[in-house]
Amino acid sequence: MATIERLTKRPDFLAAAEGRRFHTERMSAQGRLRAADGPPGLRLGFTITKRVGHATERNRIRRRLRAVVALVAADLPGELAILPADIVLIARRPALDAPFETLAEDLRRALPTVTRPAPPRPPGQGLGKRSGKSGTRPSTTTPLPHEAGQPAPSGQADIGASYGRGRGPRITGARGSDATGVRPDVTPNACGGVPDGQ
Repeated sequence: MATIERLTKRPDFLAAAEGRRFHTERMSAQGRLRAADGPPGLRLGFTITKRVGHATERNRIRRRLRAVVALVAADLPGELAILPADIVLIARRPALDAPFETLAEDLRRALPTVTRPAPPRPPGQGLGKRSGKSGTRPSTTTPLPHEAGQPAPSGQADIGASYGRGRGPRITGARGSDATGVRPDVTPNACGGVPDGQ
């Protein structure tokens, strides 16, 4: 019979959240493999938020999940039981009334999934979620007259295309009325109205 230790420290919960995930209607599992030089064996923690229910319901879900973990630990394969892995179970509301065997089956399917080693990264890819992307979008705006080297007329609005999203023109450099009391020309926005304050 495998013994599964408790996961209690916040940094370990946060590290597990960066690992693999497994979702069902009743729970989500997050897991990661620890360094191989540490102690072997699974460590498991629970997250049951107030959205799930009031304190009595949350405690009942916690007791049910602990019982499921004890049941599943009794028949874990040896190679899975000795893996140095941290796993967090995040309970959902249906775990309160779900059949006990369904919860056990969810956990049996989740453990091998979240403790699987991550595939090797191709060289040159960063660690960020958007690796492989430059993060910059080419500009599709039309240069304004004063950006193209021509001075903007005094007291008039510079009208340019919106930031590449297919909207109507917008006022980019509107100034108040000049000394003659003439307001700048205004072009309707995408909704057909006039921008505020005009």
